[in-house]
Amino acid sequence: MSGSSRQPAQTSSPQDTLYAARKKLYVRAVSGVFANWRWAMVWITQLVFYGLPWLSWNDRQAVLFHLAERKFYLFGWVFWPQDVFFLAVLLIISAYALFFFTAIAGRLWCGYACPQTVYTEIFMWIEQKIEGDHIRRQKLDRAEMSAPKALRRGSKFLAWGVFSLWTGFTFVAYFSPLEELLRSIPAFGFGPWELFWILFYGAFTYIFAGVMREQVCTYMCPYARFQAVMFDPDTLVITYDEERGEPRGARKKGIDPKTVGKGDCIDCGICVQVCPTGIDIRDGLQYECIGCAACIDACDQVMDRMNYPRGLIRYSTENAVKKHWGRKEIVAHVFRPRTLIYGAILALVCIAFVWGLAVRDPLRVDIIRDRASLGREIEGGLIENVYRLQVMNMTEVPRTFLLEVSGLPGVRIGSGERVEVAPAATGALTVQVLAPYDAGQPGANAVAFRITAEDDPGLSLREETTFLIPR
Repeated sequence: MSGSSRQPAQTSSPQDTLYAARKKLYVRAVSGVFANWRWAMVWITQLVFYGLPWLSWNDRQAVLFHLAERKFYLFGWVFWPQDVFFLAVLLIISAYALFFFTAIAGRLWCGYACPQTVYTEIFMWIEQKIEGDHIRRQKLDRAEMSAPKALRRGSKFLAWGVFSLWTGFTFVAYFSPLEELLRSIPAFGFGPWELFWILFYGAFTYIFAGVMREQVCTYMCPYARFQAVMFDPDTLVITYDEERGEPRGARKKGIDPKTVGKGDCIDCGICVQVCPTGIDIRDGLQYECIGCAACIDACDQVMDRMNYPRGLIRYSTENAVKKHWGRKEIVAHVFRPRTLIYGAILALVCIAFVWGLAVRDPLRVDIIRDRASLGREIEGGLIENVYRLQVMNMTEVPRTFLLEVSGLPGVRIGSGERVEVAPAATGALTVQVLAPYDAGQPGANAVAFRITAEDDPGLSLREETTFLIPR
């Protein structure tokens, strides 16, 4: 058809897209006080994570959440499914600790101890050692594929993969005995669920810390979204002093900024280059900021070179910046009623948790009536009731327990007066209890078992139940 014209292609604006395309970050390495704190937390958290499975306690793994046995070993403590109360209290402590520290100083957890932050630091360190600094990494990305580039990239991916698999292996070692896992390595004889979780946890470590990085904090972490409701004008956060820094601009070293009509910020952009999420802190506090304080270290170094006072970017509060408070006023407002209430509740819950562990009974007994024999008359005018006892020895030594029964005249144990229970194990015992027919009223009568350790009379427990006398 003649005379037809082609319509120009329409370009989409950023507002037309569902989400912004990712711009790869080449994070610049930085050193300083807060960088040292971050690496100290990396060392502490990873020594704990990778080291605990190798520790022994009483000829067993010191920390083991043995799902197959349904027992959790934590040094000298052995926790059973009935101890789920302690897990609930521990979760409450974690929640209040998050509220408390966030109200005081923002995202301390995210910036220094979150696994995403910690493993991203480790992966970036590996990347820097193999591929070079941020400038070399950019050049390597833009370069054509070659043998040296393939070697560097392959070495990096291999190092990431080995580290991730070891991380997955360590994670599984908390739930399956480490000795069994080590014996399974040569023949690759892992169980199905063990192999799945090693690969699953390792793959997610690789993807989150090596590939996605800041996208996890920006798009996936819920804490980034609701943190604003936990902040207030007296919360310590990473702050750019706009009054001091603006108007920003370049100038020669040693020039007084006031003589050229500028602020202290020389607009070098290093604070953006070192940010692991790629934000510009000079635009104000943003939800992407994880509070790592890398920008503070970077800016302080620039201020030192320019012979300007440090603190253009610093930990401060909204009120402190507006009202020009000093350190004394900031500290006085950081410990305000809100944080004091959080701290008091956290302290009380922690004390209750420790007290609960200290007075935790090392002996438990479950009494189950034999429903196939609900009180029957036997020779000699006696009434027989049969019970099944589950005796839980929560100590680390084998014990023999003696049983007594009381509550009715003439009531006694006919069979099953003692039970031997291995360390941190359960012993089952069928107990025959006898009583004269006229010892009580027809129907249910209250009786009590007394279970006592043969080698430690102080380790004793009394459990009540009922004795049935037929009508």
